[in-house]
Amino acid sequence: MTTQTKRATVYFDPNLHKALRLKAVETSRSVSDLVNEAVRKALSEDAEDLLAFEERADEKLISYEEMVKRLKKDGRI
Repeated sequence: MTTQTKRATVYFDPNLHKALRLKAVETSRSVSDLVNEAVRKALSEDAEDLLAFEERADEKLISYEEMVKRLKKDGRI
């Protein structure tokens, strides 16, 4: 099965590009494959965060001060 791909120009910091090339060689994968995987993972994490925000949308908001008080009361700070 052939997948369609789109071409894009991405400018990397030289050290980051070098690290990507080295990882590509060591893992027998292309730089494009590594970048696609990283972007896919980042977008997936964003989707999880958005879902969590939606699930908590009806929760009462509390102030920063109240949160600090709760953390101290619970022994977390």
